[in-house]
Amino acid sequence: MKAVLLGTAAGGGFPQWNCACAPCDGARSGRLASRSQDCLALSGDDRNWWLFNASPDIRTQLVATAALNPGPGPRDTPVRGVVLTDAELDHALGLLTLRGAAGVEVHATAAVSEALHGDLDLRAVLDRYADWTWHDVVPGKPFDLDGGLEVTAVPISGKRPKYTGGSTVDGDWVVAYRVVDRRTGGTLVYAPCLATWPAALEHLLADADVLVLDGTFHSPDEMGVRTGGSHGQAAMGHLPIAHSLPELRRHPGVRRIYTHLNNTNPVLDPDSPEHADLVAAGVEVPPDGTVIEI
Repeated sequence: MKAVLLGTAAGGGFPQWNCACAPCDGARSGRLASRSQDCLALSGDDRNWWLFNASPDIRTQLVATAALNPGPGPRDTPVRGVVLTDAELDHALGLLTLRGAAGVEVHATAAVSEALHGDLDLRAVLDRYADWTWHDVVPGKPFDLDGGLEVTAVPISGKRPKYTGGSTVDGDWVVAYRVVDRRTGGTLVYAPCLATWPAALEHLLADADVLVLDGTFHSPDEMGVRTGGSHGQAAMGHLPIAHSLPELRRHPGVRRIYTHLNNTNPVLDPDSPEHADLVAAGVEVPPDGTVIEI
């Protein structure tokens, strides 16, 4: 199985267009590497590729990745579909960019699918462009993806997107995915949105080779300190690295990677003490475009 970290930043990317915090200034000056919004590509056979989430930056990400180039026919693409962890805008708006491709499959929980169909009305727009197939993901029930991948969703958070407003839909709003290469047994866990450290994640790590985990903030008060606002972990619903890193230290046999990094996060700077702590723990914050073989 191959995984490509197409994007590793949180919503808005890095640097964020309307932010002049120290990390963003570092990216604009070229001192720090820019990052696009979180998205992962997976394949079990190098021919059939699946996008886990579809960021607003998906066009740039696809064009920059040779394995995802179109061909051999004029409109052939190795991208078979999208698997959504949640209904957040930075994970779903890229579906609109993919609208010209026929035969795309989208896998999402019933709650996520309902949000995209009702509150956002995105599905109604897409149905006017191409014939897509939408599959309901049932947590705990494995499903297969072309190329030899077995995928299982595990609920990890009830965080709803802001645009859902007064939605009364109950269900699994945020899931992690356990992806197994049927040929080799290699296992990757993808959890880019995490509000707490649930027992379910502990079970997923028992036989995982790679974990790609939510690293949005380093500390709970980071947004307020960096931008002068009042936002924090409680408002944004993301477990900070300061709280998840001790948990990761207990799993040294797993390759551990942080993704969905907010533009305010000090670990974006390889010279920061916060980044040094990750290195000491054997935890990574690799750049966009990193290829992982499992």
